Amino acid sequence: MRDRFWPLAAALCLASPAAADPAQDRAAILTVVAQMEQAWNRGDFRGYMAGFSNPDVVFVSGGRFQDGWQGTLDHYVRDYGGSPRTRGTLHFYDMKVELLADDAAMLVGRYHLERPVRAAEGVNTRLFRKIAGRWVITLNHVSAHDVPSRPAAPVSERVPSAPAARQDPPSS
Repeated sequence: MRDRFWPLAAALCLASPAAADPAQDRAAILTVVAQMEQAWNRGDFRGYMAGFSNPDVVFVSGGRFQDGWQGTLDHYVRDYGGSPRTRGTLHFYDMKVELLADDAAMLVGRYHLERPVRAAEGVNTRLFRKIAGRWVITLNHVSAHDVPSRPAAPVSERVPSAPAARQDPPSS
């Protein structure tokens, strides 16, 4: 009986998928988001949407559900696609990825959309699933608020801000 067990155990080990590499999965997810940002900033909304599960992404923004992948694309083209001024410049940052399973991860991050009118920033909560070896967003929830537009300073004028001076409370 024992002689029969080992070949079966070895076959099961060889047949099971290789263990996921958490660092590679996090990097792959962040690459998807970076590619989405680049696509948005060049006005390629289809390229931006390549990061989402098609056709069945669940997309919630402004307290409303979009109508799947196509409805989300239509929303972006209609509300942001008129010109570079209406599209603005998008930047994702402060992204934290938590791997939930070999094929599931949650990303929570911030974004800033700079536009001359109605600049916005907020938080994205995204559920990623690994489908056919590719990480895609299956659920996206956006919480946003308008902020004053802030024109970008020329590169030569950008100086890193110094940390604020620490003030200790007066001793009693």
